[in-house]
Amino acid sequence: MPEKHFSASAIAGTFLLATAVCAFSVPALAAGLDTPAQLALSEIKKEELPKATEPAKPGAEEKPAGETQTQPTSPQKPDATPEQPAQAPAATDGSGDAAQTNNPAMPNAKEGAPAPQVEYDVAKLPFPVQKMRELILTAAKSGSIEALRPLIGSGDDVTMLSLTDIDGDPLAYLKSLAGDPDGQEILAILVDVLESGYVHLDAGTADELYVWPYFFAYPLDKLDAKQKVELFQIVTAGDYDEMKQFGTYVFYRLGITPKGRWRFFVTGD
Repeated sequence: MPEKHFSASAIAGTFLLATAVCAFSVPALAAGLDTPAQLALSEIKKEELPKATEPAKPGAEEKPAGETQTQPTSPQKPDATPEQPAQAPAATDGSGDAAQTNNPAMPNAKEGAPAPQVEYDVAKLPFPVQKMRELILTAAKSGSIEALRPLIGSGDDVTMLSLTDIDGDPLAYLKSLAGDPDGQEILAILVDVLESGYVHLDAGTADELYVWPYFFAYPLDKLDAKQKVELFQIVTAGDYDEMKQFGTYVFYRLGITPKGRWRFFVTGD
């Protein structure tokens, strides 16, 4: 019995001692653990804390600082219609006016060119052309140059009487070309021209014409003896020699359109 009492008392004493030690040590231990943790958190600077970052979006491209990201632009489609080349300016004669090569009254024959069909039968002419030819012949044979006035027209339809612009009255201009004061030499030339053979040019086009004399479109180097006689009824042998230097007929010629408009009566090159 005494041994059991000792043992129980010893156990009870030991338990009490352990309880006292625990009661003293636990607060101290808890305080020791709390203090270092608080100091460590307070020493961390906010700038050093890692910043939360958003995950990059697929396909997004990072840009250096200071640059702004722009939306990609769609490539421009090429123009469906290719640019047309600039047209070349019309040829000029040096004065700013269009070159006379497109003038229907300019000599039409070239040396070595094929000879056109020569016609003498006025019955083959369209009726409007026949009528205008007869009117011009009648006026010319009257001896009065004024008889031509109603035939030459006016405005945009006026008959071309010169390869250059005419100032003043067109009939006064024709008189100035004659060797006599009344212009009857010009009337005589009109008769000779219209009673010669003719040629039909540019058939079926906007430039279609009936032209007298046929030498206008006939190469001089292809004239036979008979045709030279016909030529000398209009010009002199001296004129012919000068024309050979040009290679074409450059004396008076007259053109009438298929609708009967008196298109031109001019001389020169």
